[in-house]
Order: sequence, then structure tokens, then C-alpha cells
Amino acid sequence: MTRVPDTGNRRPLGGWFFFAFKLVLWTLIAYSFAANANIYFQYPRLSGVAYGINTFLTGSILIAIGRFTLIAIYRRRNKKNNRVRGNYILGINQIATLLNIVFVILGLMIAFGINPKEFLTSITIVAMAIALLFRDYITNMISGLLIMFSDQFTIGDTVRIGEHQGKIMDITLANIMVKNDDDDIVLIPNNTAFTTNIINQSLQNSRKLTIEFELPLDSSRRPRVLEGDLRDTLKNYGTDIVPDSFQFRVVGVGKDSVQYKLQFSTTKKDTRLRRQLRNDLYQRIIAFEATL
Repeated sequence: MTRVPDTGNRRPLGGWFFFAFKLVLWTLIAYSFAANANIYFQYPRLSGVAYGINTFLTGSILIAIGRFTLIAIYRRRNKKNNRVRGNYILGINQIATLLNIVFVILGLMIAFGINPKEFLTSITIVAMAIALLFRDYITNMISGLLIMFSDQFTIGDTVRIGEHQGKIMDITLANIMVKNDDDDIVLIPNNTAFTTNIINQSLQNSRKLTIEFELPLDSSRRPRVLEGDLRDTLKNYGTDIVPDSFQFRVVGVGKDSVQYKLQFSTTKKDTRLRRQLRNDLYQRIIAFEATL
């Protein structure tokens, strides 16, 4: 079972308190419109501020209800699913945040006496220019949302994206955070992940270890010797290696080099063990090449 961190499917006590505060404040302002209409008529500035706050609170409350409803439906439908997709919850949260920002801007416009419709009409050309300038960021954000709602992978999965491999720690609107075998956090832009082949190792055998390398053509005339050396290296790990899981083959031949792929499975998930295995195998490959 893939375990993922809490990504918002359970609202904390502080979140419920803040929602209740917004609901009470919205109720008081809505009541004041009917009970104190004359005061708002006498003080237009106060009326604008009240309507601005009311606009933001109305949108924010509806967004919160929609967010809670969608997450509750998702959790109910996936209650028996052993693979929880935390990135779906992230996607709902990110959209809710963006919509809240929109209502904050609308509320501020109304509070300062700016007509939102006229304002948007007047800055159409400027908005197009801004969209062109920030095109890469906008497309990266859209790619992030598409990834969040896709079923390619989720938080906690072990994946290979391009040349990077590791465990997904977080997904944002800007990038995917991957923790590799060296415990380094790699930030992969969403556009890169969206247009690159992705191998989700968690959907297969998560204990499988793959090592790809190449040797000069002159150093590749004794593949059986190289295979024997690699097998001898794995024998040093005894029961940590799954018997009969060793696979060694040529995957490509270039003008001056030969590409190899080595695959085998470990009996347990251990980052330190995988790191040591990689190091020993690479050292053995280097030693093999040096003897030729």
C-alpha cells in the first residue's frame, strides 16, 4: 500500500474555525445591508468596503463548500482503494486557492470603487501582453494541474522522469519534488514531466533496481566475463538479492560504444542498500574496463 502525507483531505480544527468565522461575518454583513441601509446610503465608501468584503466572503464560502464536497466524494469512492492519490487532493486545493485569489481581487476592486467589468475591458491588451511574457510559467502551471488530476503517478510513488529517479515528495504548480537515492531533492518543472516519458516503478516491482551504462566498443568483446563479474558482486549481498532476478542484456550499439542494462530485485526496500549496490556495481564496471 502506498502511503502519502496528509494533503488536505482532512481539514484541521483551525480550518473549520476560520470557515465558521467567515460564515458568521458574512451573515452579519448580509444582515447589515437590510438593517442599516440608510447608513450605507449616507457613506458610499463604507458601502463599497462592505460589498467588497461580502463579495470575497461569498466566493470563499462557496469555494470551501465545493472543495469539501469534492474531496468527500473522492474519499468515499476510493475508500477501498489501496492506492490513495494525494495529488488529486492537491489539485483541488490549488484550484481553490486560485479561485480565492480571484475573489480577493474582485473584493478589493469593489471596495475601492472600481467596476470589475470595465477594468477587465480596459486592460485586455495589457493582459494579453502579460500572458505572452509569462507564457512559460502559465503553461507550466497548467501542466501542473493536469498532472495533479492525472492517474500517471501520485505522491509517494517511485518514478523515473527523464534522467531523474526517486520518490515523489510533493507536486506544486511549478514543479515536482523528487527525492533520489542520494537523498537529494530534485525539482522537475511540470512542463518537463508533462512532455517526458515517465516510468512509475511503484505500479510494478518497487524493489527492482535498474542500472544502465555504456562501454567503448573495444571493451565490449567479452560480455560473458562482464556478466560474471557483476554476478560475483551481487553474491556478496547474499539474501538481500532475490534469486533468479538477475537480467543483463545489450540494449543498443553505437558507432563507438555499446549500451547495457542490468536489472535485479532486492528482497527489501532499503535506500542505503540500493545506494551501496549501485556504487559497488559501478566500481566493478570501471575495474572491468580498466583491465582491457
